Amino acid sequence: MSNLDLINKTILFVKGKLANAEGGHDWFHIQRVYKNALLIAKGEVCDETVIKLSALLHDIADSKFYDGDETVGPKVAREFLEGEGVSEAVISHVIQIIDNVSFKGGKTEKTFSSIELNIVQDADRLDAIGAIGIARAFNYGGFKNRVMYDPQIAPNLHMSKEEYKNSQAPTINHFYEKLLLLKDKMNTETGKAIAKERHHYMQGFLAQFYSEWDGES
Repeated sequence: MSNLDLINKTILFVKGKLANAEGGHDWFHIQRVYKNALLIAKGEVCDETVIKLSALLHDIADSKFYDGDETVGPKVAREFLEGEGVSEAVISHVIQIIDNVSFKGGKTEKTFSSIELNIVQDADRLDAIGAIGIARAFNYGGFKNRVMYDPQIAPNLHMSKEEYKNSQAPTINHFYEKLLLLKDKMNTETGKAIAKERHHYMQGFLAQFYSEWDGES
């Protein structure tokens, strides 16, 4: 099977699996991450096939929608890739990326390192910030029936991985607990440059939000 055929089959597989997914973690999220990853990859020496497969499969079974089980996504991805006759070397690399790509809160450290992981991770993080990131945060907050903002509930910047995973905090708190932290966690120069612009956009949004909340504008 050619690489093009493999990528096209992967796209069809992911579209099918995520047909009824929550709006912030659906096929369009995957598509944006895929495009981000290819943009970042242009400036790096890397394995483009691994990047494409990892970007497409990175959220095939997000643990947030599987009672926090982080083993489901890698298992689904591996079964699909094995079924397509992909080499074990490529499968192993893709699975390592899926295992390490997400922001999990706490003091979680990467257990694997590669330029391909850096690229896909940056691509995924870019989709969590800026205008799209704001939209995704409130979409997921509504999906979980969380309040937008409660001045009495302060952001918790010292959560463990489990506390972060189980948090029911207001959506605005998520900006401080994750989104505003991502700019300084980018790996690539391209990712850093794009993140800087999107970070600035979020800061402007928050300033406007608080001004409106307090009846000042």
